[in-house]
Amino acid sequence: MPTLLKAFCIVALLFWTFPAAAAEQSTPIAPLTAKTLTAFDFAFKAPDGKDLPLSAYKGKVVLIVNTATGCGFAGHLNELQQLYTKYTDQGLVVLGVPSNDFGGQEPVSNEAMAETLKNTRGVTFPITAKTAVSGKDAHDFYVWAGKQNAGNLLTNKPRWNFHKYLIGRDGRVLESTGATTNPLDKGFVSKIEAALTSKTP
Repeated sequence: MPTLLKAFCIVALLFWTFPAAAAEQSTPIAPLTAKTLTAFDFAFKAPDGKDLPLSAYKGKVVLIVNTATGCGFAGHLNELQQLYTKYTDQGLVVLGVPSNDFGGQEPVSNEAMAETLKNTRGVTFPITAKTAVSGKDAHDFYVWAGKQNAGNLLTNKPRWNFHKYLIGRDGRVLESTGATTNPLDKGFVSKIEAALTSKTP
């Protein structure tokens, strides 16, 4: 009888202990207060391996586009250059982010890619080293930007080359749109111009 009583006590003890422990573990812990991230908190690498912090463009309007020289949309490089040439004095920066994520259309080295963009495509706007923009290896900027409330759910993240993020002077994502939006589309240009008219924060 003492053995049965002892077993009963152990079972009762487990019954009362484990639910309490489970309840403690499932209680959410309030996250530490952190400042809201903006685009200017992220950094890329330049083709030569040097750091390319977006904070260098703080207070400017930045158009960030994942590019690929072998893509059927590569003609957008010319339109992006036109935007950069026309609006750079007003505070627009176009930043090309070459990527081989979609269709394997940027397979060459950083050096060859940079040379093609400069000498063949006539690109003078800044570019980064080749960067993953999608999937589990996506750059932190793209992970962050894909969660911002801009565009619509179908265009928040790159699904092909030449996805465009328009970043305001305060570092917020103002617009997110895919490759089918031409950089010189009137509606898109009007959004760039509106962003440029805003005052530096």
